[in-house]
Amino acid sequence: MFEHENDTIAAICTGTGGAVGIIRISGSHALDAVRTVWRGKRMPGPEYPRVMLYGHIVSENGAGEGEPSLAVFMPGPHSFTGEDVAEIHCHGGSFAARRALRQVLQAGARLAQNGEFTRRAFLNGKLDLTQAEGVLDLINAGSERAGLLAERQLNGAVGSLVREIRAEVVHLLSECESRLDFSEEDLDWMPPDVLREKIGALREQAGNLALTARAGSLIRDGVSLVIAGPPNAGKSSLLNRMLGYDRAIVTPIPGTTRDTLEESVSIGGISFRVTDTAGLREAGEADPVEAMGMERSQQSLGTADIVLWLLDASAPAESFFAQFEAMNRAKNTVRGKFIPCWNKMDGAALSAEELDRAYSFEKTTNETSKPVFEHISARTGDSLDELFRRLEETAWDGLPPSAQSGDAVVSERHAALLEQAANHLDAACECIQAESWELAGSSLRTAAELIGCITGETATPDILDEIFSRFCIGK
Repeated sequence: MFEHENDTIAAICTGTGGAVGIIRISGSHALDAVRTVWRGKRMPGPEYPRVMLYGHIVSENGAGEGEPSLAVFMPGPHSFTGEDVAEIHCHGGSFAARRALRQVLQAGARLAQNGEFTRRAFLNGKLDLTQAEGVLDLINAGSERAGLLAERQLNGAVGSLVREIRAEVVHLLSECESRLDFSEEDLDWMPPDVLREKIGALREQAGNLALTARAGSLIRDGVSLVIAGPPNAGKSSLLNRMLGYDRAIVTPIPGTTRDTLEESVSIGGISFRVTDTAGLREAGEADPVEAMGMERSQQSLGTADIVLWLLDASAPAESFFAQFEAMNRAKNTVRGKFIPCWNKMDGAALSAEELDRAYSFEKTTNETSKPVFEHISARTGDSLDELFRRLEETAWDGLPPSAQSGDAVVSERHAALLEQAANHLDAACECIQAESWELAGSSLRTAAELIGCITGETATPDILDEIFSRFCIGK
Protein backbone atom coordinates (compact mmCIF):
# COMPACT_ATOMS: atom_id res chain seq x y z
CA MET A 1 0.00 0.00 0.00
CA PHE A 2 1.25 3.49 -0.82
CA GLU A 3 2.59 5.37 2.17
CA HIS A 4 1.46 8.89 3.03
CA GLU A 5 -1.50 8.92 0.64
CA ASN A 6 -2.47 12.39 1.87
CA ASP A 7 0.86 13.92 0.85
CA THR A 8 1.20 16.32 -2.04
CA ILE A 9 2.86 14.40 -4.85
CA ALA A 10 4.60 15.46 -8.07
CA ALA A 11 6.10 13.79 -11.13
CA ILE A 12 6.96 14.36 -14.77
CA CYS A 13 3.99 12.98 -16.70
CA THR A 14 5.39 13.28 -20.24
CA GLY A 15 7.96 11.15 -22.03
CA THR A 16 11.54 12.27 -22.51
CA GLY A 17 12.34 13.97 -25.79
CA GLY A 18 9.01 15.65 -26.56
CA ALA A 19 8.51 19.31 -27.35
CA VAL A 20 6.86 19.99 -23.98
CA GLY A 21 7.53 18.62 -20.50
CA ILE A 22 4.69 18.59 -17.97
CA ILE A 23 5.15 18.41 -14.21
CA ARG A 24 1.94 17.33 -12.47
CA ILE A 25 1.32 18.13 -8.79
CA SER A 26 -1.60 16.73 -6.77
CA GLY A 27 -2.62 17.21 -3.16
CA SER A 28 -3.73 19.80 -0.65
CA HIS A 29 -0.52 21.83 -1.07
CA ALA A 30 -0.36 21.67 -4.88
CA LEU A 31 -1.19 25.38 -5.22
CA ASP A 32 1.44 26.36 -2.64
CA ALA A 33 4.07 24.34 -4.48
CA VAL A 34 3.38 25.82 -7.90
CA ARG A 35 3.27 29.37 -6.51
CA THR A 36 6.63 28.80 -4.84
CA VAL A 37 8.43 27.85 -8.06
CA TRP A 38 6.51 29.83 -10.70
CA ARG A 39 5.85 33.52 -11.35
CA GLY A 40 3.64 35.41 -13.78
CA LYS A 41 1.55 38.58 -14.11
CA ARG A 42 -1.42 36.42 -13.14
CA MET A 43 -0.85 33.67 -10.61
CA PRO A 44 -2.54 30.24 -10.59
CA GLY A 45 -5.30 29.96 -8.02
CA PRO A 46 -9.05 29.99 -7.43
CA GLU A 47 -9.26 33.31 -9.31
CA TYR A 48 -8.15 31.59 -12.53
CA PRO A 49 -9.27 27.95 -12.29
CA ARG A 50 -8.35 25.79 -15.29
CA VAL A 51 -6.80 28.75 -17.11
CA MET A 52 -3.38 28.30 -18.70
CA LEU A 53 -1.20 31.22 -17.57
CA TYR A 54 2.09 32.45 -19.04
CA GLY A 55 5.08 33.17 -16.84
CA HIS A 56 8.40 31.65 -15.87
CA ILE A 57 9.91 29.16 -13.48
CA VAL A 58 11.84 30.87 -10.68
CA SER A 59 15.57 30.65 -11.32
CA GLU A 60 17.29 28.34 -8.85
CA ASN A 61 20.28 30.66 -8.41
CA GLY A 62 18.27 33.88 -8.53
CA ALA A 63 19.92 35.07 -11.75
CA GLY A 64 17.39 36.20 -14.37
CA GLU A 65 13.72 35.36 -14.67
CA GLY A 66 14.20 31.67 -15.31
CA GLU A 67 12.65 29.48 -17.98
CA PRO A 68 9.46 30.72 -19.75
CA SER A 69 6.64 28.30 -19.08
CA LEU A 70 2.91 27.85 -18.56
CA ALA A 71 1.03 26.96 -15.37
CA VAL A 72 -2.53 25.87 -14.63
CA PHE A 73 -4.46 25.14 -11.42
CA MET A 74 -7.39 22.69 -11.29
CA PRO A 75 -9.12 22.77 -7.89
CA GLY A 76 -10.56 19.56 -6.48
CA PRO A 77 -12.83 17.74 -6.51
CA HIS A 78 -13.24 18.54 -10.22
CA SER A 79 -9.84 17.25 -11.30
CA PHE A 80 -8.38 13.96 -12.49
CA THR A 81 -7.35 12.85 -8.99
CA GLY A 82 -10.24 14.55 -7.18
CA GLU A 83 -7.66 16.67 -5.31
CA ASP A 84 -6.19 20.09 -6.03
CA VAL A 85 -4.00 19.62 -9.11
CA ALA A 86 -1.47 22.01 -10.62
CA GLU A 87 0.69 21.59 -13.71
CA ILE A 88 3.76 23.35 -15.05
CA HIS A 89 4.33 23.09 -18.81
CA CYS A 90 7.98 23.76 -19.65
CA HIS A 91 10.34 22.99 -22.51
CA GLY A 92 10.74 19.34 -23.43
CA GLY A 93 13.82 17.19 -23.10
CA SER A 94 15.15 15.69 -19.92
CA PHE A 95 16.98 18.64 -18.32
CA ALA A 96 14.27 21.33 -18.19
CA ALA A 97 11.56 19.03 -16.85
CA ARG A 98 13.85 17.40 -14.29
CA ARG A 99 15.02 20.79 -13.05
CA ALA A 100 11.44 22.02 -12.66
CA LEU A 101 10.49 18.81 -10.84
CA ARG A 102 13.46 19.20 -8.49
CA GLN A 103 12.25 22.68 -7.52
CA VAL A 104 8.71 21.42 -6.91
CA LEU A 105 10.04 18.67 -4.64
CA GLN A 106 12.13 21.26 -2.76
CA ALA A 107 8.91 23.25 -2.29
CA GLY A 108 7.42 20.43 -0.21
CA ALA A 109 5.98 17.85 -2.59
CA ARG A 110 7.27 14.31 -2.73
CA LEU A 111 7.94 12.20 -5.80
CA ALA A 112 4.88 10.20 -6.82
CA GLN A 113 5.07 6.42 -6.89
CA ASN A 114 4.07 4.29 -9.86
CA GLY A 115 0.45 4.91 -10.77
CA GLU A 116 -0.20 7.10 -7.73
CA PHE A 117 -2.10 9.82 -9.60
CA THR A 118 -4.50 7.24 -11.08
CA ARG A 119 -4.73 5.42 -7.75
CA ARG A 120 -5.84 8.65 -6.06
CA ALA A 121 -8.42 9.12 -8.80
CA PHE A 122 -9.75 5.65 -7.96
CA LEU A 123 -9.69 6.18 -4.19
CA ASN A 124 -11.49 9.51 -4.57
CA GLY A 125 -14.25 8.00 -6.68
CA LYS A 126 -13.26 9.59 -9.99
CA LEU A 127 -12.67 6.21 -11.65
CA ASP A 128 -13.54 2.63 -10.88
CA LEU A 129 -10.80 0.00 -11.11
CA THR A 130 -11.71 -1.05 -14.66
CA GLN A 131 -11.43 2.57 -15.80
CA ALA A 132 -8.08 2.93 -14.03
CA GLU A 133 -6.86 -0.16 -15.90
CA GLY A 134 -8.21 1.46 -19.07
CA VAL A 135 -5.78 4.34 -18.51
CA LEU A 136 -2.88 1.86 -18.53
CA ASP A 137 -4.26 0.04 -21.57
CA LEU A 138 -4.55 3.34 -23.45
CA ILE A 139 -0.92 4.18 -22.64
CA ASN A 140 0.23 0.76 -23.83
CA ALA A 141 -2.07 0.53 -26.88
CA GLY A 142 -0.16 -0.66 -29.93
CA SER A 143 -2.94 -0.45 -32.52
CA GLU A 144 -6.05 1.56 -33.33
CA ARG A 145 -8.32 -1.25 -32.14
CA ALA A 146 -6.41 -1.51 -28.85
CA GLY A 147 -6.78 2.23 -28.37
CA LEU A 148 -10.53 2.10 -29.01
CA LEU A 149 -10.90 -0.82 -26.59
CA ALA A 150 -9.02 1.13 -23.90
CA GLU A 151 -11.21 4.18 -24.51
CA ARG A 152 -14.40 2.12 -24.10
CA GLN A 153 -13.09 0.69 -20.84
CA LEU A 154 -12.01 4.15 -19.67
CA ASN A 155 -15.51 5.40 -20.47
CA GLY A 156 -17.02 2.71 -18.22
CA ALA A 157 -18.25 0.05 -20.70
CA VAL A 158 -16.92 -2.86 -18.63
CA GLY A 159 -17.51 -1.29 -15.21
CA SER A 160 -21.17 -0.49 -15.78
CA LEU A 161 -21.94 -4.00 -17.02
CA VAL A 162 -20.10 -5.62 -14.10
CA ARG A 163 -21.90 -3.40 -11.58
CA GLU A 164 -25.25 -4.43 -13.04
CA ILE A 165 -24.40 -8.12 -12.57
CA ARG A 166 -23.18 -7.54 -9.03
CA ALA A 167 -26.25 -5.50 -8.08
CA GLU A 168 -28.52 -8.34 -9.17
CA VAL A 169 -26.41 -10.89 -7.26
CA VAL A 170 -26.70 -8.75 -4.12
CA HIS A 171 -30.47 -8.51 -4.64
CA LEU A 172 -30.77 -12.31 -4.84
CA LEU A 173 -28.48 -12.63 -1.82
CA SER A 174 -30.92 -10.51 0.20
CA GLU A 175 -33.69 -12.90 -0.87
CA CYS A 176 -31.77 -15.87 0.55
CA GLU A 177 -30.80 -14.10 3.75
CA SER A 178 -34.34 -12.94 4.40
CA ARG A 179 -35.42 -16.58 4.44
CA LEU A 180 -32.98 -17.13 7.31
CA ASP A 181 -33.77 -13.96 9.22
CA PHE A 182 -37.56 -14.25 8.88
CA SER A 183 -38.05 -17.98 8.53
CA GLU A 184 -41.16 -17.91 10.69
CA GLU A 185 -42.79 -15.15 8.66
CA ASP A 186 -45.01 -15.77 5.67
CA LEU A 187 -43.32 -13.30 3.32
CA ASP A 188 -43.71 -12.98 -0.41
CA TRP A 189 -40.53 -14.84 -1.36
CA MET A 190 -39.61 -15.89 -4.88
CA PRO A 191 -40.34 -19.53 -5.64
CA PRO A 192 -37.06 -21.53 -5.54
CA ASP A 193 -37.34 -22.37 -9.24
CA VAL A 194 -37.60 -18.69 -10.17
CA LEU A 195 -34.66 -17.84 -7.92
CA ARG A 196 -32.54 -20.54 -9.51
CA GLU A 197 -33.55 -19.35 -12.98
CA LYS A 198 -32.44 -15.81 -12.18
CA ILE A 199 -29.12 -17.00 -10.76
CA GLY A 200 -28.61 -19.20 -13.82
CA ALA A 201 -29.13 -16.21 -16.11
CA LEU A 202 -26.53 -14.23 -14.15
CA ARG A 203 -24.14 -17.16 -14.32
CA GLU A 204 -24.51 -17.27 -18.11
CA GLN A 205 -24.03 -13.51 -18.35
CA ALA A 206 -20.85 -13.66 -16.24
CA GLY A 207 -19.54 -16.63 -18.23
CA ASN A 208 -20.15 -14.97 -21.58
CA LEU A 209 -18.39 -11.82 -20.40
CA ALA A 210 -15.40 -13.90 -19.25
CA LEU A 211 -15.15 -15.41 -22.74
CA THR A 212 -14.32 -11.99 -24.19
CA ALA A 213 -10.94 -12.08 -22.43
CA ARG A 214 -9.38 -13.93 -25.36
CA ALA A 215 -10.44 -11.13 -27.68
CA GLY A 216 -9.13 -8.62 -25.18
CA SER A 217 -5.77 -10.37 -25.08
CA LEU A 218 -5.60 -10.39 -28.87
CA ILE A 219 -6.42 -6.69 -29.14
CA ARG A 220 -4.23 -5.52 -26.26
CA ASP A 221 -1.21 -7.79 -26.74
CA GLY A 222 -1.37 -8.37 -30.48
CA VAL A 223 -0.50 -11.49 -32.43
CA SER A 224 2.91 -13.06 -32.94
CA LEU A 225 3.34 -13.80 -36.66
CA VAL A 226 6.38 -15.71 -37.90
CA ILE A 227 7.33 -15.62 -41.57
CA ALA A 228 9.17 -18.86 -42.32
CA GLY A 229 10.19 -21.01 -45.24
CA PRO A 230 13.20 -22.13 -47.25
CA PRO A 231 16.10 -19.80 -48.05
CA ASN A 232 15.41 -17.18 -50.72
CA ALA A 233 11.64 -17.66 -50.59
CA GLY A 234 11.17 -13.90 -50.14
CA LYS A 235 10.58 -13.70 -46.39
CA SER A 236 12.61 -10.52 -45.86
CA SER A 237 11.05 -8.95 -48.96
CA LEU A 238 7.60 -9.63 -47.50
CA LEU A 239 8.56 -8.08 -44.16
CA ASN A 240 9.81 -4.96 -45.95
CA ARG A 241 6.62 -4.79 -48.02
CA MET A 242 4.44 -5.10 -44.89
CA LEU A 243 6.38 -2.35 -43.11
CA GLY A 244 6.49 -0.03 -46.10
CA TYR A 245 10.27 0.44 -45.93
CA ASP A 246 13.46 -1.62 -46.21
CA ARG A 247 14.05 -3.02 -42.74
CA ALA A 248 15.63 -6.36 -43.68
CA ILE A 249 18.55 -6.88 -46.05
CA VAL A 250 17.46 -8.58 -49.28
CA THR A 251 19.83 -10.23 -51.78
CA PRO A 252 19.51 -13.05 -54.33
CA ILE A 253 21.95 -15.08 -52.21
CA PRO A 254 20.22 -17.85 -50.21
CA GLY A 255 20.87 -17.60 -46.46
CA THR A 256 21.22 -13.79 -46.35
CA THR A 257 19.08 -13.61 -43.20
CA ARG A 258 21.11 -15.15 -40.39
CA ASP A 259 19.02 -14.15 -37.35
CA THR A 260 15.43 -13.43 -36.41
CA LEU A 261 14.22 -9.87 -36.89
CA GLU A 262 11.03 -8.59 -35.22
CA GLU A 263 8.91 -5.55 -36.08
CA SER A 264 5.28 -4.53 -35.44
CA VAL A 265 2.67 -3.79 -38.07
CA SER A 266 -1.06 -3.07 -37.77
CA ILE A 267 -3.41 -5.16 -39.93
CA GLY A 268 -7.16 -4.68 -39.60
CA GLY A 269 -6.61 -2.75 -36.37
CA ILE A 270 -4.69 -5.67 -34.82
CA SER A 271 -1.03 -5.33 -33.89
CA PHE A 272 1.02 -8.13 -35.45
CA ARG A 273 4.52 -8.73 -34.08
CA VAL A 274 6.12 -9.97 -37.28
CA THR A 275 9.29 -12.06 -37.07
CA ASP A 276 11.42 -12.60 -40.15
CA THR A 277 13.41 -15.82 -39.78
CA ALA A 278 16.44 -17.42 -41.34
CA GLY A 279 15.60 -19.81 -44.17
CA LEU A 280 15.24 -23.45 -43.18
CA ARG A 281 17.05 -26.17 -45.10
CA GLU A 282 19.02 -29.32 -44.36
CA ALA A 283 21.55 -28.66 -41.60
CA GLY A 284 24.39 -30.12 -43.66
CA GLU A 285 23.92 -27.43 -46.30
CA ALA A 286 24.33 -24.53 -43.81
CA ASP A 287 27.48 -22.98 -42.38
CA PRO A 288 27.77 -22.70 -38.55
CA VAL A 289 26.39 -19.13 -38.41
CA GLU A 290 23.44 -19.97 -40.64
CA ALA A 291 22.80 -23.09 -38.55
CA MET A 292 22.47 -20.91 -35.44
CA GLY A 293 19.98 -18.73 -37.25
CA MET A 294 18.00 -21.80 -38.32
CA GLU A 295 17.87 -22.98 -34.71
CA ARG A 296 16.36 -19.66 -33.68
CA SER A 297 13.89 -19.95 -36.54
CA GLN A 298 12.75 -23.31 -35.21
CA GLN A 299 12.29 -21.83 -31.74
CA SER A 300 10.15 -19.04 -33.22
CA LEU A 301 7.93 -21.57 -34.99
CA GLY A 302 7.17 -23.25 -31.68
CA THR A 303 5.95 -20.08 -29.98
CA ALA A 304 4.13 -18.24 -32.79
CA ASP A 305 0.40 -17.59 -32.79
CA ILE A 306 0.44 -17.76 -36.61
CA VAL A 307 3.11 -19.14 -38.93
CA LEU A 308 3.09 -17.84 -42.50
CA TRP A 309 5.07 -20.36 -44.53
CA LEU A 310 6.38 -19.09 -47.86
CA LEU A 311 7.04 -21.37 -50.81
CA ASP A 312 8.98 -20.22 -53.88
CA ALA A 313 6.61 -20.32 -56.87
CA SER A 314 9.39 -19.24 -59.24
CA ALA A 315 11.57 -22.25 -58.43
CA PRO A 316 11.80 -25.19 -60.86
CA ALA A 317 8.92 -27.64 -60.56
CA GLU A 318 11.28 -30.43 -59.56
CA SER A 319 12.02 -28.50 -56.33
CA PHE A 320 8.38 -28.51 -55.23
CA PHE A 321 8.44 -31.93 -53.61
CA ALA A 322 11.36 -30.89 -51.36
CA GLN A 323 9.55 -27.64 -50.52
CA PHE A 324 6.40 -29.57 -49.59
CA GLU A 325 8.38 -32.00 -47.44
CA ALA A 326 10.01 -29.13 -45.53
CA MET A 327 6.66 -27.39 -45.06
CA ASN A 328 4.99 -30.50 -43.68
CA ARG A 329 7.86 -31.17 -41.28
CA ALA A 330 7.67 -27.60 -40.00
CA LYS A 331 3.89 -27.76 -39.64
CA ASN A 332 4.25 -30.61 -37.16
CA THR A 333 6.30 -28.36 -34.84
CA VAL A 334 3.86 -25.44 -34.88
CA ARG A 335 1.49 -24.95 -31.92
CA GLY A 336 -0.35 -22.02 -33.50
CA LYS A 337 -2.18 -21.61 -36.79
CA PHE A 338 -0.45 -22.34 -40.09
CA ILE A 339 -0.94 -20.48 -43.38
CA PRO A 340 0.90 -21.75 -46.50
CA CYS A 341 1.62 -19.12 -49.13
CA TRP A 342 3.10 -19.23 -52.62
CA ASN A 343 5.39 -16.21 -53.07
CA LYS A 344 7.04 -14.85 -56.25
CA MET A 345 3.89 -15.39 -58.31
CA ASP A 346 5.18 -12.67 -60.67
CA GLY A 347 7.89 -15.14 -61.77
CA ALA A 348 5.93 -18.40 -61.58
CA ALA A 349 5.78 -20.67 -64.61
CA LEU A 350 2.57 -22.28 -63.30
CA SER A 351 -0.79 -20.78 -62.42
CA ALA A 352 -2.08 -20.65 -58.85
CA GLU A 353 -4.40 -23.61 -59.53
CA GLU A 354 -1.55 -25.66 -61.02
CA LEU A 355 0.69 -24.90 -58.04
CA ASP A 356 -2.00 -25.99 -55.60
CA ARG A 357 -2.66 -29.16 -57.60
CA ALA A 358 1.07 -29.95 -57.47
CA TYR A 359 0.83 -30.12 -53.68
CA SER A 360 -2.36 -32.16 -53.76
CA PHE A 361 -0.89 -34.62 -56.27
CA GLU A 362 2.32 -35.07 -54.32
CA LYS A 363 1.04 -35.20 -50.77
CA THR A 364 -2.58 -36.21 -50.29
CA THR A 365 -5.82 -37.43 -51.77
CA ASN A 366 -7.83 -36.40 -48.68
CA GLU A 367 -9.81 -33.32 -49.69
CA THR A 368 -10.33 -32.15 -46.08
CA SER A 369 -6.59 -32.13 -45.36
CA LYS A 370 -5.60 -29.92 -48.27
CA PRO A 371 -4.33 -26.54 -47.02
CA VAL A 372 -5.69 -23.35 -48.53
CA PHE A 373 -2.75 -21.54 -50.12
CA GLU A 374 -2.37 -17.81 -50.54
CA HIS A 375 -0.68 -16.54 -53.73
CA ILE A 376 1.31 -13.29 -53.57
CA SER A 377 4.27 -11.40 -54.90
CA ALA A 378 6.20 -9.67 -52.14
CA ARG A 379 8.23 -7.87 -54.80
CA THR A 380 5.26 -6.26 -56.58
CA GLY A 381 2.73 -6.31 -53.72
CA ASP A 382 0.19 -8.29 -55.75
CA SER A 383 -2.55 -10.01 -53.69
CA LEU A 384 -1.21 -8.73 -50.37
CA ASP A 385 -4.68 -7.40 -49.50
CA GLU A 386 -6.04 -10.96 -49.73
CA LEU A 387 -3.22 -12.21 -47.52
CA PHE A 388 -3.87 -9.48 -44.93
CA ARG A 389 -7.57 -10.41 -44.83
CA ARG A 390 -6.57 -14.03 -44.26
CA LEU A 391 -4.26 -13.02 -41.42
CA GLU A 392 -7.00 -10.93 -39.80
CA GLU A 393 -9.58 -13.71 -40.14
CA THR A 394 -7.11 -16.24 -38.72
CA ALA A 395 -6.38 -14.02 -35.73
CA TRP A 396 -10.12 -13.73 -34.96
CA ASP A 397 -10.87 -17.40 -35.67
CA GLY A 398 -12.86 -19.02 -32.86
CA LEU A 399 -13.99 -15.77 -31.26
CA PRO A 400 -17.68 -14.79 -31.21
CA PRO A 401 -18.75 -11.68 -33.16
CA SER A 402 -19.78 -9.99 -29.89
CA ALA A 403 -16.18 -10.24 -28.66
CA GLN A 404 -14.85 -8.84 -31.92
CA SER A 405 -17.08 -5.78 -31.64
CA GLY A 406 -15.21 -4.80 -28.49
CA ASP A 407 -18.19 -3.12 -26.81
CA ALA A 408 -17.32 -4.68 -23.44
CA VAL A 409 -14.18 -6.81 -23.48
CA VAL A 410 -12.60 -7.88 -20.20
CA SER A 411 -8.99 -8.54 -19.24
CA GLU A 412 -7.50 -11.80 -17.97
CA ARG A 413 -7.85 -10.51 -14.39
CA HIS A 414 -11.51 -9.74 -14.90
CA ALA A 415 -12.13 -13.10 -16.60
CA ALA A 416 -10.55 -15.08 -13.74
CA LEU A 417 -12.79 -13.31 -11.22
CA LEU A 418 -15.90 -13.79 -13.37
CA GLU A 419 -15.17 -17.51 -13.80
CA GLN A 420 -14.73 -17.95 -10.05
CA ALA A 421 -17.95 -16.04 -9.45
CA ALA A 422 -19.76 -18.22 -12.00
CA ASN A 423 -18.69 -21.35 -10.08
CA HIS A 424 -20.14 -19.92 -6.87
CA LEU A 425 -23.37 -19.04 -8.67
CA ASP A 426 -23.60 -22.68 -9.80
CA ALA A 427 -23.07 -23.75 -6.21
CA ALA A 428 -25.81 -21.39 -5.05
CA CYS A 429 -28.28 -22.98 -7.48
CA GLU A 430 -27.50 -26.44 -6.13
CA CYS A 431 -27.95 -25.23 -2.54
CA ILE A 432 -31.29 -23.61 -3.37
CA GLN A 433 -32.50 -26.84 -4.93
CA ALA A 434 -31.68 -28.55 -1.63
CA GLU A 435 -33.26 -25.59 0.24
CA SER A 436 -29.97 -25.00 2.05
CA TRP A 437 -30.46 -21.25 2.27
CA GLU A 438 -27.46 -20.50 4.48
CA LEU A 439 -25.02 -22.17 2.06
CA ALA A 440 -26.77 -20.56 -0.90
CA GLY A 441 -26.35 -17.15 0.75
CA SER A 442 -22.66 -17.86 1.41
CA SER A 443 -22.05 -18.74 -2.25
CA LEU A 444 -23.89 -15.63 -3.46
CA ARG A 445 -21.97 -13.45 -1.02
CA THR A 446 -18.66 -14.81 -2.29
CA ALA A 447 -19.77 -14.28 -5.91
CA ALA A 448 -20.65 -10.66 -5.13
CA GLU A 449 -17.25 -10.09 -3.51
CA LEU A 450 -15.40 -11.57 -6.48
CA ILE A 451 -17.34 -9.47 -8.97
CA GLY A 452 -16.78 -6.41 -6.79
CA CYS A 453 -13.01 -6.95 -7.07
CA ILE A 454 -13.29 -6.19 -10.79
CA THR A 455 -14.51 -2.63 -10.27
CA GLY A 456 -12.65 -2.20 -6.96
CA GLU A 457 -15.69 -2.17 -4.70
CA THR A 458 -14.28 -5.09 -2.70
CA ALA A 459 -10.63 -5.02 -3.82
CA THR A 460 -7.98 -5.41 -1.12
CA PRO A 461 -4.91 -3.12 -0.80
CA ASP A 462 -2.72 -5.95 -2.12
CA ILE A 463 -4.75 -6.11 -5.32
CA LEU A 464 -4.52 -2.34 -5.75
CA ASP A 465 -0.76 -2.42 -5.15
CA GLU A 466 -0.31 -5.08 -7.81
CA ILE A 467 -2.42 -3.23 -10.40
CA PHE A 468 -1.01 0.26 -9.92
CA SER A 469 2.60 -0.93 -9.73
CA ARG A 470 2.33 -1.60 -13.49
CA PHE A 471 1.83 2.11 -14.16
CA CYS A 472 4.68 4.54 -14.82
CA ILE A 473 5.50 7.18 -12.22
CA GLY A 474 3.76 10.10 -13.97
CA LYS A 475 0.36 8.39 -14.30
